[in-house]
Amino acid sequence: MDLLRKDLRSKRKQLIAANLVLTDTEAAKFWPVYDQYIGELITINDRKFGLIQEYADNWGKLTNDQSLLFTRNWLEMDIAIAQLRQKYVPMVAKVMEGRKTATFFQLDRRIAMMIDLQVSSQMPLAQEQESSSQSSSRNR
Repeated sequence: MDLLRKDLRSKRKQLIAANLVLTDTEAAKFWPVYDQYIGELITINDRKFGLIQEYADNWGKLTNDQSLLFTRNWLEMDIAIAQLRQKYVPMVAKVMEGRKTATFFQLDRRIAMMIDLQVSSQMPLAQEQESSSQSSSRNR
């Protein structure tokens, strides 16, 4: 999982670099801000992926309350990421024009949505534990 995440971070930066047209001056100012942003994003994503790992480790035995807590915590991660983006909009806007700032955040969201879709599509649905545990008890 750690190797996959490092690879995704590298690909994310490559996708941004390939699709965000910057002058040399803009690039010199933007990339340090980007690296700072990604550092803070990694902290949130570490918590998010820890939460997903905990869900996977406990899937099949999650209670209703634990399932709700997982949902609340997952949504808290989404809120934290949205707040981080809001924090960085003015910081990025200081180093490049508005259209390029908007383009960066569009690219960032697209990449994040693709990653989220890939991860969440691999997660079994919470209600499937019920049928899984029922069939396990029948097979005993």
